[in-house]
Amino acid sequence: MKGRMDTQLDRIEAAFRDAGVTGYLHAVDVDSGREIGLRADEPVVLASVFKVPLLVTFFRHAAAGRLDPAARVTLRPEDRCDGPTGVSTLLDEVRMSLRDLACLMITVSDNTAADAVFAAVGPEAVDATVAELGLHATRVMGSGRDLHAMMLADGGVDDLGELWARLGEPGVLQRLRALDPLSTSRSTPREMARLMAMIWRDEAAPPAECAQMRRFFGLQVWPHRLSSGFPYDDVRVSGKTGTLPTIRNEIGVVEYPDGGRYAVAVFTRSLLPTAVLPQADAVIGTSARLAVEALRRPLPRVADRAGSSG
Repeated sequence: MKGRMDTQLDRIEAAFRDAGVTGYLHAVDVDSGREIGLRADEPVVLASVFKVPLLVTFFRHAAAGRLDPAARVTLRPEDRCDGPTGVSTLLDEVRMSLRDLACLMITVSDNTAADAVFAAVGPEAVDATVAELGLHATRVMGSGRDLHAMMLADGGVDDLGELWARLGEPGVLQRLRALDPLSTSRSTPREMARLMAMIWRDEAAPPAECAQMRRFFGLQVWPHRLSSGFPYDDVRVSGKTGTLPTIRNEIGVVEYPDGGRYAVAVFTRSLLPTAVLPQADAVIGTSARLAVEALRRPLPRVADRAGSSG
């Protein structure tokens, strides 16, 4: 006879299937360590979720005195990375502190802000952070500008708008290395949920810096994927999304008024070559709710299913 955790995993798998995506999920009780997972250890494309280990690196360096978070950075229009939000959309020169840029890279997923933070800490520092935190399956392979340049080269186009418009043409998606977790920034749902739990337990950086990170995640304004599964006034959802063609992700923490805290990482991939994937957005919230509901019941400590990534 199936246990209740297995039944909940079946429901999660069915929700992904009904949404037309392959889903990868891990959820963990931040305080007790109880967990539930579906393909939790398979490699996934981070997309803009790479900004989370970058944020942790930034605040660890700030705490250690390796950089001044209030240092001002000048961002010229010609130096900016493409993106639909934040400084990436502006036309004139902008001067802003590194700390405020770090805030924008999380709250509105500003690509230009993220690249400025990435330049300030350096790729080796990000590598060192994930290694020190024991995230051995996590790799951040370049900046947002690097990712976009690779996508344009693979797609044979001049700008990202043209790439999104041509997604349905034969062979375009198959050429995009940005959609291959072995060729781009990657992790696993388990490691990303673990990283969020460490931030909430003040283990990823000193407590004051973790508190600042939690504030940023709580201010994320777009889009609402995880939070769609928890439409309750007394439940707080904090997170960071990731979006690429066929890819919709979000990692975050769900906090209940009784003190329960649950780190959740959901990654999805669709076969549909379209820019808008409302079913994929919605199932992130649905699957997260099902996982958290399982963890809030008196169930066995661990449930995990390797499943198939086909």
